[in-house]
Amino acid sequence: MSSIGGFYGFDGSHEEKETLLDSINRVQKKRGPAGAGFFLSGSTGVAAGGTRPGKNVPGRMLLAPEPDARRKPFTWRAGDRLYAVALDGEFYNRPELKDLLAARGEQDVPCLCDEDLALKLYLCLGPDFVKRINGVFSMAIADTENRRLILYRDRIGAKPLFYARRGDTVFFASLIKGLLACPGVEAEIDGQGLNEIFSIGPARTPGNGVFRGISELEPAHFMVCSPAGIRTETYWALESRPHEDSYAKTVETVTELVLDAITRQAQAETPVCALLSGGLDSSLVSSVCAGLLKKQGKRLTTFSFDFKDNDKYFKANDFQPSMDRPYVDAMVKYLDSDHHYLECDSETQVRLLSDSVLAADLPVMADIDSSLLHFCSQVADYNSVALTGECADEIFCGYPWYHKQELLEADTFPWTKDLEARKVLLKDEFSDSLSMDAYVQKRCRESLAQMPACPEDDAVTARRREIAWLNLKWFMVTLLNRMDRTSSVSGLTARVPFADHRIIEYMWNIPWEMKARDGVVKHLLRESGKGLLPREILFRRKSPYPKTYVPHYEKLLAGRVREILDDSSSPANAFLDREKTLRFLESPSDYGRPWYGQLMAAPQMMAYVIQVDFWLKNYKVRIL
Repeated sequence: MSSIGGFYGFDGSHEEKETLLDSINRVQKKRGPAGAGFFLSGSTGVAAGGTRPGKNVPGRMLLAPEPDARRKPFTWRAGDRLYAVALDGEFYNRPELKDLLAARGEQDVPCLCDEDLALKLYLCLGPDFVKRINGVFSMAIADTENRRLILYRDRIGAKPLFYARRGDTVFFASLIKGLLACPGVEAEIDGQGLNEIFSIGPARTPGNGVFRGISELEPAHFMVCSPAGIRTETYWALESRPHEDSYAKTVETVTELVLDAITRQAQAETPVCALLSGGLDSSLVSSVCAGLLKKQGKRLTTFSFDFKDNDKYFKANDFQPSMDRPYVDAMVKYLDSDHHYLECDSETQVRLLSDSVLAADLPVMADIDSSLLHFCSQVADYNSVALTGECADEIFCGYPWYHKQELLEADTFPWTKDLEARKVLLKDEFSDSLSMDAYVQKRCRESLAQMPACPEDDAVTARRREIAWLNLKWFMVTLLNRMDRTSSVSGLTARVPFADHRIIEYMWNIPWEMKARDGVVKHLLRESGKGLLPREILFRRKSPYPKTYVPHYEKLLAGRVREILDDSSSPANAFLDREKTLRFLESPSDYGRPWYGQLMAAPQMMAYVIQVDFWLKNYKVRIL
């Protein structure tokens, strides 16, 4: 993992520019502290820190005080032309990219690193070269010959890239904290930012950075900064059309794409591991990885997550019908993996609520983030690269809102159907001032207006396509953000093979009758797993990421919220209704009615309030 940052059009002194680049690197160092450097030419500066695990970065010319193969950005000179690239991420189709360059006469192709590949492809194909890449990345290319800076973000938004425009200057950074280190960029939020936190959060409107004047480059876009101005282009988009493949051909194609994506991402210069929940998605990933390693005479290392004493208090419900442990045990035996059972206790889960905010610079998915942060830090003690089963439910239609009629028909985001649960702790005048329902409706309708329609769709098919669109553009990105921030700050590279854009493209137009054939949820993914998984795993009912049901955890949260209420300096008191909150703390938890997704119910509402209060205080956020 790495961090990138920099500017275009900044007219400070040379010393001020160097100091700024150093500041951006320094505040982002937890994302990649192994090595740091910068490139500076005129009013353009690019900073980068960190390296991907196990990867050396060769180069013809490194503009750094001391040549060091770990320093970023990667720089290259051809005659009088000078270029630099800063990359956070990795490419999964390196063989094809190298073949393309070799066919165009490029020499020394086998030794090219991802940064070098990006520059060579840029020189061969121009800014559109990014269309050839299969991978996850945020990237900056400085082109001194054409006096331009180009910013890129991967198709699915797995890697972050924020920017802020101040006059003629563009600042950019992997993390919001990198921008807050830039002159004129302040920690301020207005009504729109408050709505992002209270009405939409922990999701975010695509491109919205919550802080006033901070934006995020949207997935599948690149931004060109040049003397001619600033323009943003889309380089990839879904296309809606009738699906013409037979059922047999569809199963064959899905299987090929899934296995190829996992196989590609299982390749690494350091040993990979897998995060194994015992569910269909992670088990399939683990099975493919185990098979690849077995051919090399090696065993796969796997990790499962749970909470201390959770087995004593677990309550089955519609969203979480079973615990993972029995299914994990079955898969460990099936795979003969080197397995590690990781646990998180209640105190750790509460303590890391603030750390997970610092990792993302925003309130996040409460204890779901804090616990994942803990687990990722533990996995990183063993391995530096992990494969996960994330994103399969968004792409293969596993969530209940694809199947339950009342959620399918909801004229809003189906994972936040009723905003009343979000208002339960808020002062009436505060929630009224935000017009929360209207804001959510506006954002949902704006998003659906961007969806490519298919004229052949009937009303039901069109609605299912809308649900899929909202999942890809909103819900999946939230989970990708969670995985990226918690893993990166822990020193772990977490890969998400199901989010391969080729799978997304193909699945997008497959009719529902194939996606859920015979009423089987995620039917096509189960078909691709035949022969690779035991039947009990292949047809296990979905159970999401685990959460704690230990009563002590809720008591800890309630105590923290009471401390906030009793502290006049706590910024959360500006929006919390004291009487409503105290009544809430005394009421029993309703674990079966989440207010966001499938996991965030009453305990997570308290944890979210704690995160919001910490965020406002720690970042010294000024509300306009």
